[in-house]
This record gives sequence, C-alpha cells and structure tokens, in this order.
Amino acid sequence: MALRHAVLAALLDGEYSGYQLAKAFDIGVANFWHALPQQVYAELSRLEQDGLVSGRQVVQETRPNKRLFQVTDAGLAELERFAGAPPKAAFIRDDLLVKVQTVDRVDAGPVIQQLEERAAVADAKIELFGTLLRKLRGPLDEEEFLLVGERIGPYLTCMRGLAFERDNRDWCLRTADVLRGRSGPHDASS
Repeated sequence: MALRHAVLAALLDGEYSGYQLAKAFDIGVANFWHALPQQVYAELSRLEQDGLVSGRQVVQETRPNKRLFQVTDAGLAELERFAGAPPKAAFIRDDLLVKVQTVDRVDAGPVIQQLEERAAVADAKIELFGTLLRKLRGPLDEEEFLLVGERIGPYLTCMRGLAFERDNRDWCLRTADVLRGRSGPHDASS
C-alpha cells in the first residue's frame, strides 16, 4: 500500500484541511499506516496534481486561509482499483523485537524498561481506540453497529487497531515478566 491510498481512505468522510487530515490520520489511520504530518501534506499535493483529490481555498477572517480537500471520482476509482488488487503479505519490522532477541547476551534491564514503556503506550492507544469506537457507533451497541452502522470500514480498522494494541501490551508485559524472572544475561562463554 502506498501512502496515497491511506490518505484517500482518510478523506472518504468528507472535506478536510491538511491540518485536520493529519490529525484525523494520526488518530484513525495510524493504527495501520504511520506517516508524519509533513508526509501527509506532501501526499495531498501529489494527489491533487494527479487529480485524485480536489482542493478549494477557504478565506478566513481571523486566521490564515486554508485549503479543504476531498476525494474526486478519479480518487474513488483509484481506491476501487486498490481494493481489488491482491494485498501484499504483512510483516513485522520492530527494533524492540531485535533487542529482545539479544537479551541472552546483553543486560536485559534496559530492554525490560523499553517493554514496559511500550506496554504503557499501548494502554494509551487502547483507551484512544475505545473512545473512538464509542464515538463511531454512537448510541448503538457494537453488535447492532456491525449490522447496520454507517462507515463500517473505519470501525473495523479501529477494532483491529484495538486488538493489535491489546496483544502488543500483553506480549510486552509477559516478556518483561519472563525476563525479570530470569537470573540475568548470560555471558558469551555460556
């Protein structure tokens, strides 16, 4: 997947300024595609040049003018093409896993601390996803929303983000406990 598809998907809910999109992207899309705000702004510009989004200038009295962007028919066609293409295989690329791999030969203390920090970040994301899911489904309970709710795509990706962060947190805490329970790093001669 290219960043362009993630930005197009984030724009499906309506018009957004670059700032609003970067903020919405960080909350709603970041659970499956990470990008810095500068990357989102640059991609918006490319998407507009390619005719996949259209932008319009909004004049503001007390603030600088802003541009609002929305997906064009060509952008929807690109998303249709993308949705029909076979997905690339997912893979994990995580430096913390490399650090855990080394704990038999290095001091496990810093790795344990990083695992606990990652678990705390996951807890914060779990709370954020829970809040976002409640907001998306409104007065409906989850099962009813899954049957009749509008914009089910963002809800389902949020559910995946929530499951990922719960699993991430649980693995980090379990791994930290295992490492803490061991007698310490083994030296290279053992």
